[in-house]
Amino acid sequence: MLETGHVVAEYQAPTIEDMHLPDLFHIGSFGFGKQMLLMLLAVAVVAVFFMAAGRRRSMVPGKMQFAGEMGYGFVRNSLAKDIIGVHHFKPFVPLLFASFFFILVNNLWGSIPFLQLPTFSHAGSAYFMAGFAYLCWIAAGIKNKGLGGFLKAMTMPSGVPPAFYVILIPIEFLSNLIIRPITHSLRLFATMFAGHMAIMVAASLTAFLIQEVGGFGIVASLFSGVFGIFLFFLELLIQAIQAYVFTLLFAVYLQGAVAEAH
Repeated sequence: MLETGHVVAEYQAPTIEDMHLPDLFHIGSFGFGKQMLLMLLAVAVVAVFFMAAGRRRSMVPGKMQFAGEMGYGFVRNSLAKDIIGVHHFKPFVPLLFASFFFILVNNLWGSIPFLQLPTFSHAGSAYFMAGFAYLCWIAAGIKNKGLGGFLKAMTMPSGVPPAFYVILIPIEFLSNLIIRPITHSLRLFATMFAGHMAIMVAASLTAFLIQEVGGFGIVASLFSGVFGIFLFFLELLIQAIQAYVFTLLFAVYLQGAVAEAH
C-alpha cells in the first residue's frame, strides 16, 4: 500500500480470473471462450501454412516451402526417427508433427499483442493433449505387443529377479500408467500458466507505479518494466521449449510401446 498525498493507492495483483476471461457465448451449459477460439485458430494456422508451403513444390524451394520443409524435417528426424528408431518411426510422424506445431502455435498466442493468452494455461487443454498422447501410446503398445505383452513391458522390467516383482509391479503400474499422463500434462500447463501470470504481474505493477503512484513510482516502474520485457523474451523461449519437450516425451513413450524387449 502506497500513499500519494491524501489518496491511498493499493496495488491489486492480477488473479486467475483476469487471465481466464469470461466466455464469449453459451450454448446451454457449454461455454465458448477466447481460449477455445484460439485453439481453433491454431488448427487453421498450422493447416493453412503447411498446405500453402507444400502447394507449389519445386527443386529450388521458396521461402515458405523452405520453412515448411525445415519444420517437417525437424519433427521427422529429430523427434520421430532419432527417438522411435528407423524401423518404427514412420507411422508416428503425422502424430508428432501435428502435436508439436499445434502446441507451439497455442503457446505463442501468449506473446502476440491483443491475443496474449497461451491456451495451455488452462489445465483442461493440457489434460486433453496428454490424454490424447496417452491413448495413442497405449494403442500403439497393444497393437505391437498385445494387451498382456504391453502390460508386462510396463510393469515388469527385464533383468530383474522375479522376487522383486511383488514390489516393482505396483510401483511401475502407478508410475507408467497413472502418474505419467498427469505429469505430462502438468509440465505443459504449469509452465504456461506461471510464465503468463508473471508477465501480467510485471505489466500491471508497471502501470500501477506510473498511473497511481507517480514521482518515485515512475522511476521504480523502469525496473519492473525492464523485468517484464526480460520475462517476455524468456517466456517466448519457454513456449517453444515446452512444445518440444511435450512432443519429445510423446515420442519417448511411443518408442517404449514399439521397442522390442531385450
